[in-house]
Parts: sequence; C-alpha cells; structure tokens
Amino acid sequence: MKAERASMVPTLKSRSSNRLGSPLTDSAAPVTEVVVEDGEASQQGDKCDLFTGEWIPNPSGPAYTNASCRFIESPQNCLKNGHPDTGYLFWRWKPHGCDVPTFNAEKFLNAMRNKSWALIGDSILRNHAQSLICLLSKAEEAVEVYHADQYKSRRWLFPSHNFTVSLIWTPFLIKAEIFENDDGESKSENRLHIDTLDKKWTSQYNNFDYVVISGGQWFLKTAIYMENNTVIGCHYCPKLNMSEVSLEYAYGRILNYVYNFVTTSGHKPVVIYRTWTPDHFEYGEWFSGVCNRTVPYKMGEFNGSNVDHVMRKIELEEFRRAVAAEGSETVAHLKLLDTYQLSWLRPDAHPGPYRKFHPFDKDKNAKVQNDCLHWGLPRAIDTWNDLIMELILGE
Repeated sequence: MKAERASMVPTLKSRSSNRLGSPLTDSAAPVTEVVVEDGEASQQGDKCDLFTGEWIPNPSGPAYTNASCRFIESPQNCLKNGHPDTGYLFWRWKPHGCDVPTFNAEKFLNAMRNKSWALIGDSILRNHAQSLICLLSKAEEAVEVYHADQYKSRRWLFPSHNFTVSLIWTPFLIKAEIFENDDGESKSENRLHIDTLDKKWTSQYNNFDYVVISGGQWFLKTAIYMENNTVIGCHYCPKLNMSEVSLEYAYGRILNYVYNFVTTSGHKPVVIYRTWTPDHFEYGEWFSGVCNRTVPYKMGEFNGSNVDHVMRKIELEEFRRAVAAEGSETVAHLKLLDTYQLSWLRPDAHPGPYRKFHPFDKDKNAKVQNDCLHWGLPRAIDTWNDLIMELILGE
C-alpha cells in the first residue's frame, strides 16, 4: 500500500488534505458525466450503457468467500484481518435499463481454451487479477507457474483449458527508474522516459490474445520526465530548478504512445482499457485519511475529485483517438472498461485499516494507516470481471 501511494502530492487545488471531509466537500469537481460516445457505441451497439447505474442490495452475496479462495493476498483479505462489517459484500451493480450477468467461470474458461490473457499496470491491476483468479478457480484451480522476485508480476495456468493469465507490473506503462522501497520511502525522484514504453509488457505483447491495460495513481507522484533521454522537466519538484510538467501533458503523451503501439502493431489481441480508479480517503490523504463508510454512495452524493475527472477525461480523449485511428472495420478489438462511476460509488469496499491483521486487537484507539485505494476481496472489484465477460462474450 505505501509503495503505491507514497509521494503523491496535491497537483490541483481540489486535492487538499481534507477534500473528502464530507460527501460534497469537493464541490469544484464537475458533476456531469463524461461519455465516450463513439467508443461505447462501437462496442455496445443497441445495448444499454453498462457503466452507468447504481448499486442495489444483493442478498445472495459474493460468488466466492475469502476462505474459499487461496489467491487473495493478505492486504485485501479484509475479513481475515478482522473487518467487523460484512455489509459491503451484499451489493451488485445494476446498469440503468439492463442487468449484468454474474461471472460464469465455466463459460469463460471454455471460451478461452488455448488462449492467453495479460493484465498490465500497477497494484490495482494486481488487485483485479486476484479477483479474476478467484472467480475462475470456482471451475478449475489455478496453478501459479511464474512469479517475479517480489511477486509483483505473476502468471497462472488453468491446465485442463490450457489457459494462462499473466500479471505484468508496470505502474507507469513506460520505462521508469523508480527509487522507492516497498514502504514508499524515496531516495530520489522517479525518472520517467515519457517516449519509451516499458519492455516488460511490449516484449510479450505478441503472446497474448487478450490484454487489459490501465494507468493509475502512480502518475500523481513526484517525477522527473525525460524525452530522447533528455530531461524536459519535473512534476511537482519545488526544490529543483526545473520546468513543471503538467499531469495533462505527461499522461496524455504516455497514453498516446500506448495506443499508438496498440494500433500500429501487426498483432491484434482484444485490448481492454480500464479507466481511472478514484480513492476514498476522507479527512486526509493516503498517510492520514480514513474510509469507514459502510454503504455505497447514491448518485450525486459524491462526484470524485478534480484530479479524478482530469485524468479520466485524458483517458477518454486518447481512447477516442485510438478508435478513430483504427477505423470502423478493425476497432472491434479495442474495448473500454469504464469502471470509474461504479468505483467512485463504493467508499465502503476498501480494506481501510484492515489491510493489516487485526489492527485494533491490542489498542482499540490505535492510529493505523488506511488503504482507501485498493479493494477488499471478494465483492466490489469482482464486478469489473462481470463487465469484462459481458464486453467480450455478451454478444
């Protein structure tokens, strides 16, 4: 958790330390929805918008439990860590005008026989991968066949279907020199080569039939940006004599390079881009904020921060450009997984202080760091996989 949030600094006025002091504190954030008219229409045809709706009660609960799935990592295993409330388990996503079927592991595995998937991004993608593996393991137990030294990148095999799922940890998607340890302590500013994609994923790209890609909150960190191996400036480096590189410029350029790689590659896997995931830190930021709500927000109760809207807007603009570049005949392999709205409505679904094992056993008033960015398993994040299955198999 610390490594994912350290050095994140306020870059827009709304990103103040108490911006979530109440559900409507961030009044400067725009409340209108940003819709990818071309992208979504090309994907869904006459179907309703899967990504606009509400969370409704679901008495049947999740598809698996924290006890039945051995692939849940400790920081996301809220119930094992002593989370006292189970209400967050009993909600399901209901788009306006339609339903999203729950994930069918047997159907998915049969459709993916002899196929290979990759999830490319940061620890939120790792969180997402845990959910997918847990859901699939209801039909066939996954076998881990590879892991990197720090277990950030992994690969699983479902032997009887010859189906593999790879997790590739690359928090910036580009070549990056990261000077942080796992506790988020930095000895220097990260250096990002804005014009060079990370070979950890591009070198394997031709091996995959389906690819899920996302950017994330690492882009809010202090970083020195480089192009052509030359420093062009820095994002939030007040102590350094460097030009400021805006998030808008850097994130847009990086996603443009990602999509250019995808659209010009001779290999055409199904590429699913997952949109920005908001956090829910209240009364502070990653090091001091909390997330102790027990029910989802209703529409209009909370609308995200300015930086959330800025980053998502950049993603949607770059997705539109990629769709236009591909043309109508080949664009079917580009999909948008717009989890933004359904995620911002779930402040109750994070581990909070229960990222650690029974944090209040010794002292009920202990001050502990909260995780209000990642998602507890099972439940809310499982919906992302419900939506993926509908996107690729619903037709």
